[in-house]
This record gives sequence, C-alpha cells and structure tokens, in this order.
Amino acid sequence: MTARTQRRGRDFIARHGETVFNAARRMQGDHLHTPLTRAGFAQADAMGAALREILGPQPKLTLWSSSAGRALQTLAVIAEHLELDWHDARHDDRLVEIGLGDWSGRYYADLAKEEPAFLDAEQRLYRTRPPGGEWYDGIAARVSHWLDDTDDDPGDRLVLMHGMSSRVLRGVMTGIDVLPQFDAPIAPDLPQGSLVMIERGVETLVHRAGASAAAPA
Repeated sequence: MTARTQRRGRDFIARHGETVFNAARRMQGDHLHTPLTRAGFAQADAMGAALREILGPQPKLTLWSSSAGRALQTLAVIAEHLELDWHDARHDDRLVEIGLGDWSGRYYADLAKEEPAFLDAEQRLYRTRPPGGEWYDGIAARVSHWLDDTDDDPGDRLVLMHGMSSRVLRGVMTGIDVLPQFDAPIAPDLPQGSLVMIERGVETLVHRAGASAAAPA
C-alpha cells in the first residue's frame, strides 16, 4: 500500500486505557460504554503527561475520538493534562472498535471452549469474522473514508481509538503491506494506554504502556 502523506500536521493516535471488560477478559468491540478501571485512568494520565512534555500546555491540537465511552473517558484525562476543552472534541463512529456481532460481551475463555482457534495469539487478531460482525477490510474502508473526509484538518490532532481499529488506521496511514489472512494492512499491536505519532506516513512511538494480559479488543 501507499502511505498517506498529504496531511500537513502530525497525528497522535492513542489507544484507550484498560476497561472493566478488558480486566475481566470480555469481548467489547463496538460496545458503546465499558468504563475505565483505575489502571485505565493511570494509563490515560501517563499519555497526557507524555503529550504535554512534547506539546506543552494548550497546544493547537484538534481532538478526535471514537464515539465509545471508554475512548471519551481516556480523552477527558488527556485533555485535562493539555489544558484543552474536552467538549470541543469531534466524535466519529468510523473510529470505533471492530464490530463483534454475536461475540459482543462474551468471555474469551467461554468462546475458546467452543472455537479453540478463533484467536491468533501471535498477531492478537481474530482468525475468523465474528458472526454478524465485521472483518478487517471493513475497518480499513471506514477509517480510509474518515481520512479522506478530514485531510483538511489544520495542524496537529489527537485521535482516541481502540486496539484493533487503531492498528488498521495506522496500517492505512503508513502504507504497510496487506496481511492476506486478514485482508487489511495492520500495524503491530501496542498495549492499552499507548500512543504513536504519524507524520507524512512515518510512525514514531511516543509512549508505550506496560504490557498486560488484557484482551485485544
């Protein structure tokens, strides 16, 4: 694929903090609201501190977020660090996590008993499309449409997202090769509470949270 290089500003792409579903190893996907744990709030604090160190207080930064509550909660903490108004953030459903269909809300352990090979442990991705859910090429299409519609955003922006959907967005923006088994370009996994910067199609790690046993989505 070809990297997206037309944007003039930098994109800081963040994965939300740990949620109660993550801690319980439940599948949340596009579930609208699963609250952050104390660890999740601490991860949001760490990302906010890292961004403030780079950008300073009250930076000229457009705020974008998935419409899911856990992303908006994480953004609220980061915005406080940056002294920005959370209410100015733009929400977009195209930034939400993978749609899990019939798997939504299920425990990973229960599904593994029925379908032992449903999860690729090395890639931390689903091997098969969730019944009634979404596949990675669908995520690539919707995040690509979001990019097309927002290329004119002025300057830098912060984008709050999720594990799998942010990996696809990062893959699209940096132009990495499509993984044939998943039908989409997918960037390497990062723990919850991690933050990257993409500028002119090149990704740089800004903050990496400590590894955890949290579920991938």
